[in-house]
Amino acid sequence: MKLIFEEEIRMPKTEITYEIVQQIGILKENKSGWQRELNIVKWNNGKPKLDIRDWGPNHEKVGKGISLDFEEYNTLKAFLEDGDFTSLDE
Repeated sequence: MKLIFEEEIRMPKTEITYEIVQQIGILKENKSGWQRELNIVKWNNGKPKLDIRDWGPNHEKVGKGISLDFEEYNTLKAFLEDGDFTSLDE
């Protein structure tokens, strides 16, 4: 006998707020106007974080991305400075 349990969990929708503290640069832009950007962003009034994310025109829509705090930024920076990334260009 096989028991299957399915449960639907509905999380309440919470508003996510952001403030772009500093626009650093555009990494890529696609044909629809969305841009992958590097910014410093405060999410939900939190501490500023380095943020790599896709943004819709005029920053009206937000795509998936990654945010790094200062410690994570320094770790990533060390990896990038010491690493060999020639395989990216194959």
